[in-house]
Amino acid sequence: MSIVTAPETPVLAVLCGADQPPDMAAIEDAAVVRYTDERGLAGALAGADALFVYDFLSGAVPGAWPAADRLKWLHIASAGVDPVLFPGLRDSDVVLTNSRGVFDDAIAEYVLGVVLSFAKDFARSLDLQRAGTWKHRETERIAGREVLVVGTGPIGRAIARMLRAAGMRVSGAGRRARVGDPDFGVVRESAELTRYLPEFDYVVAVAPLTDQTKGMFDASAFAAMKPSARFVNVGRGELVVTSDLVAALQSGEIAGAALDVFETEPLPAESPLWTMPDVLLSPHMSGDFIGWRRTLVEVFAGNFRRWVGGEPLWNVVDKRLGYVPSESQGGAGWATGN
Repeated sequence: MSIVTAPETPVLAVLCGADQPPDMAAIEDAAVVRYTDERGLAGALAGADALFVYDFLSGAVPGAWPAADRLKWLHIASAGVDPVLFPGLRDSDVVLTNSRGVFDDAIAEYVLGVVLSFAKDFARSLDLQRAGTWKHRETERIAGREVLVVGTGPIGRAIARMLRAAGMRVSGAGRRARVGDPDFGVVRESAELTRYLPEFDYVVAVAPLTDQTKGMFDASAFAAMKPSARFVNVGRGELVVTSDLVAALQSGEIAGAALDVFETEPLPAESPLWTMPDVLLSPHMSGDFIGWRRTLVEVFAGNFRRWVGGEPLWNVVDKRLGYVPSESQGGAGWATGN
């Protein structure tokens, strides 16, 4: 938790592009709000006390940063903070908060969905249906299958709980190894990933993007997996060396992949991933449930009320680690209005 004192009438810059965030009336009553797109960000930051990065995919903040002459607090409308965690912010006194807690269950549902899709061969069933072909097949069970969730934050924990409820055997991989974890049981050290990847039928990437995790799923990681393993990425595209993933799929080193995030977004039209068999693609939407934009504003509004009230902020990111430490205050309070 962190206490940041707001001035009597704070100036808030909101990076939002063409679509302004909904339900901002209460905040507009309590602050001078400057809505801006990427081109106007520097001007909006001059004299601003806080920045709400509603357009969380934008990479404009580092370029506009020199204009932030009075900024005390930056909130991003996502769990991942890599678009704004650049040296200037990391080395400053500006407090960074995120929207941890909003997408956890929705992403967990997505992961369960793609696991079932692989096991029950739904994609091929749809192809056969469209072709008018009746072809009986046998499919896999997911109960008892081994899953490794790489990333032990709130989203990873939600995934672990949902997959366990479906009968799967789930382990985690994080910064430090441990046993007796309430959601994962056993947590392996992610630095030794290739040692234990051969044990798993499904590998789910949901780690934050840091210097240590960038490119962690490379040729050596895919070579270590079972030929029957499926890889799921709902974390960050840059966790994966895409060319190595394509090569592993083409050579049969792994059996399939479900990808919601990519090194380059949108995924280039020439990417072989578009047409590869046993590959499921979605356009960075695994957590985007109906009403998610309003929920993101509710999270920010809860922290805004705490800011103007001189209370500790929720979801304060450790700028050295790149995420909210698990032992610190999470965002549960926003849902209850506390």
